[in-house]
Amino acid sequence: MDLFQKCFEFTRADEVKALDMYPYFRAVQENEGPEVMMEGRKVIMAGSNNYLGLTGHPRVREAAKAAIDKYGTSCSGSRYLTGTIDLHNELEARFAKFLGYESVLLYSTGYQTALGVVSGLVQRGDYVISDKENHACIVNGALLAKGATAEFVRYKHNDMADLERVIAKIPDTAGKFIVTDGVFSVTGAIVNLPELIKVARKYNARVMVDDAHATGVVGVGGRGTASHFGLTHEADITMGTFSKTFASLGGFVAGPERVINYLKHNSPALIFSASPTPASCAAAIEALAILEEQPELITKLVSNAGYVRKGLREKGFHVLDNQTGIVPVIVGSLENALMYWRQLYNRDVFVNAFIPPGVPPNMSMMRTSYMASHEKHHLDRIVETFDEVGNVLGFRGATTNGVAAH
Repeated sequence: MDLFQKCFEFTRADEVKALDMYPYFRAVQENEGPEVMMEGRKVIMAGSNNYLGLTGHPRVREAAKAAIDKYGTSCSGSRYLTGTIDLHNELEARFAKFLGYESVLLYSTGYQTALGVVSGLVQRGDYVISDKENHACIVNGALLAKGATAEFVRYKHNDMADLERVIAKIPDTAGKFIVTDGVFSVTGAIVNLPELIKVARKYNARVMVDDAHATGVVGVGGRGTASHFGLTHEADITMGTFSKTFASLGGFVAGPERVINYLKHNSPALIFSASPTPASCAAAIEALAILEEQPELITKLVSNAGYVRKGLREKGFHVLDNQTGIVPVIVGSLENALMYWRQLYNRDVFVNAFIPPGVPPNMSMMRTSYMASHEKHHLDRIVETFDEVGNVLGFRGATTNGVAAH
């Protein structure tokens, strides 16, 4: 059989495009934060992970430009060889101090960080124990480790009793690595970290928290999930990304110096990848400086999300509850999601349509997210537009409980 046959037979996206309901790969022509240009018109952006609104901040822009002037556009090598510049070392030191860990290591993307850490630490006979709603990067990191004859097991979402049931079956002699999202990217829910750590300690397991959607959003001064629960020194490793609150691109892992040193010399995803660009590092450093100076940005972000969450509920929509910048609105079937997305976009509001297999059947959603830079008139318009669309379509979504991300 021709390897490409499945490509020629894949027509699902073409069929949706023909209906003019395709919500993906829409180009942003200009980015001003809460409002962007798309297809020649101004649209309210309610789908970005630019949580603190710093991607257009003048200081961040100037820092990136200055780095290009000094270092050029690329480091032209891996961190292991010729690709380390002093900005990498500065960003690692700044983040280690900010998060309260001994050491930090940068990767070129957040996705790559999960792949590199999980597959780098877990070896033959070890176990990766993963929440069923973890981000795909964690799942794929575990599968990569499994390919090296490690074991991969999963437990029910945020269910600590099920975690203990799963981990109790693992041999005492095996290495155990519990990996979880801190803030789950689809629902915005926060992991039950206190109970997870209790289970981990009982069974001599290590813990990594993926704080991609938590750093800069939850915890003291935005220091993430462990800080949120007062457990900064209990979570063994934290990883995250610079592509959301830190207005840049790249990933990081924070942990004990000996663990970070091991990854530097044993993580193929680091050793064989080009290092983060100078502009990316400089932008992240400046974004961190702004966050440290203006922690009130977090309060504004959470307040903005809460305002929309309350407004949508009052309009009769099924909105999942959380304390983060993510506001998911359940609309039911895939067809419902495509109709809702198109109608919102027709009215100049852009949101993310999450459909199967990213969510279970009949749990499709408009996954909205907010920024500290959204103003009240933006938020009011988003709620009003959802209300208009609900009236036009004659329904306001599903009431089924439970969401799973795969």
